[in-house]
Amino acid sequence: MRLDGRPVRTPGRAPLAVPQPALAAALADEWQAVGEMVDPRAMPLTGLANAAIDIVTPDPARFAAGLARYAETDLLAYRAGHPEPLVARQQAAWDPLIGWAERRYDVTVTLVEGVMHRPQPEASVTRLGAAVAALDPFMLAGLSPVVTIGGSLIAALALIEGAAGADALWDAVMLDELWQEEQWGADDLALAARAARRADWDAAVRFLTLLRG
Repeated sequence: MRLDGRPVRTPGRAPLAVPQPALAAALADEWQAVGEMVDPRAMPLTGLANAAIDIVTPDPARFAAGLARYAETDLLAYRAGHPEPLVARQQAAWDPLIGWAERRYDVTVTLVEGVMHRPQPEASVTRLGAAVAALDPFMLAGLSPVVTIGGSLIAALALIEGAAGADALWDAVMLDELWQEEQWGADDLALAARAARRADWDAAVRFLTLLRG
């Protein structure tokens, strides 16, 4: 990418080159909006592109393996035993996503009541990991915030495969937090933290969308 005729480089001094013209145009818009001081928080797409080039590209297999580990502790597998309204809400939001993953990747997801870790079937972890490993560095960089913010590899895969919309998936991965808020009220710090996570989530979703052209 060039800005004012000069090449733009990543923090690692590599050329900031992206695979899709639509993404390049969005990055140029971010740079054009820069004032006297560069604020990385105002340039989330550039940050994800930098990560793809400087962090993921040198060893994409290692980066993918880090994301794939979420298959072992996927949020959607860990269920409340009570109260019944929460149990029902989790079933309504999470069961369709698990059902989709089981059909799409020929896996079995073991549901767990409570928060104590229980291993998932080895074949399931391997197959979900293979789906992640097949992604290119830019897709991996965009997928990373979705996985880590939501705590669900299944939800992230559903996003990139178009099995569910970004807003519905956000509501799904925030379900427990929103439930607690309904019961005990909102906390200003918690609201601010969730808003920051949502901004990062939305940036990653846009990055992934632009990669698809």
